[in-house]
Amino acid sequence: MTIGYIIRKALYGMFVMLGVIIVVFLLFQGFGDPSRLVMGQRADAATRENIRRDLALDQPRWKQLLLYLDDVSPVSIYSREEISRKKLTGWFVGGEWKIGLKWPYLRRSYQTKRDVWDLLMEALPGTIILAIAAMLIATFFGILLGVVAAIKKDSWMDSSALFTSILGISAPSFFMGIVIAYLFGFVLSDYTGLHMTGSLFDTDPFEGRKLQLQNLVLPALTLGIRPLAIITQLTRGAMLDVLSQDYIRTAYAKGLGRNSVILKHALRNALNPVITAITGWFAELLAGAFFVEYIFGWKGIGKVTVDALGKLDFPVVMGSVLVSSFFFIVINLLADLLYCVVDPRVRIL
Repeated sequence: MTIGYIIRKALYGMFVMLGVIIVVFLLFQGFGDPSRLVMGQRADAATRENIRRDLALDQPRWKQLLLYLDDVSPVSIYSREEISRKKLTGWFVGGEWKIGLKWPYLRRSYQTKRDVWDLLMEALPGTIILAIAAMLIATFFGILLGVVAAIKKDSWMDSSALFTSILGISAPSFFMGIVIAYLFGFVLSDYTGLHMTGSLFDTDPFEGRKLQLQNLVLPALTLGIRPLAIITQLTRGAMLDVLSQDYIRTAYAKGLGRNSVILKHALRNALNPVITAITGWFAELLAGAFFVEYIFGWKGIGKVTVDALGKLDFPVVMGSVLVSSFFFIVINLLADLLYCVVDPRVRIL
């Protein structure tokens, strides 16, 4: 793998982000009157007009898009007054108009008046922890079931693993979330010790914040069902293909044990499609945990976004989409780098 390839992928990711920014901006323009959302329905006309001018809503649509691109871009041009008013963090040079490097400015929430970046960064750790837990469950059990199904091909274990994986792929996450929350968090709550809703930390008026890891179990299990099913099928298919190769028969002929052949030779060479699924699904879990977080009351970007949609708080929704897209692009780039570590035969030019 060359530095040139990484640079090309990074540039490609930048163009993808540019496209996402344009689509998101155009998608959420024209829904409601932001001046009414900021000040309420009883605000007078003069106040609404001042808000529209402050948010640049009195400008042509193309100019609003350019101003939004300037806000979310790390390289931007601002007046000295705008830098102070927006409380931008970065390094700027120049006179009245300054150019500089800064953190992306995702604007302010209509409802809370807080910076969208701060809101999302507070919620992001919850989403990352949930996605990692779900992916660990899916990866461990998916690879285990896939290997067992391949070794025990055409047995009841193989049939059971395939049937279970098909059910997992077919069931929507929001449906499984409701079923799992009701069954394990309500009906069997006395036996499982789990609750239908809850976040990683609960606030106790006497003891302060308390870590509640048990609240992670049900949403992580729900979120991990579909990737688990896909990883199971991919692992089984890749293992069956590898186990039929000549070098596997050669390894057996040299006297290597079955466990050694399966773990050191077959499984490692079968991991490429599995890694593709793992990295792709991890990025999707980060971006797509919206309904699962909302169902289980888990404090993450998904719940923040759904709540913002219900209140027409579009800066929060737009910022959430951009942050999720960025993680999706970065994780897919890291997946390409991981291929070379897992399989030395892969060389990307």
